[in-house]
Amino acid sequence: MNKTDLITNIAEKSGLNKKDVETVLNNFLGEVTDALSTGDKVQLIGFGTFETRKRSGRTGRNPQTGKEISIPESTVPAFKAGNKLKEAVK
Repeated sequence: MNKTDLITNIAEKSGLNKKDVETVLNNFLGEVTDALSTGDKVQLIGFGTFETRKRSGRTGRNPQTGKEISIPESTVPAFKAGNKLKEAVK
């Protein structure tokens, strides 16, 4: 399912028009992005938690040349599924 499919499905189930659903979805994604960029986490009870995690620096290898390269430490987004979501997927 892509973003367009998600918007269509929500619009059909909620009775809202697609433009309103798209606005709400875009605002939701923007708020999650803003929260993660400032180091906060977004917890949706039963669904899951969006958070950031530190990835430590490491040594990698350039696949074209085989030469070792240094990969710096970074912060990456992560999602941890909640219990209700885990149960629904079983």
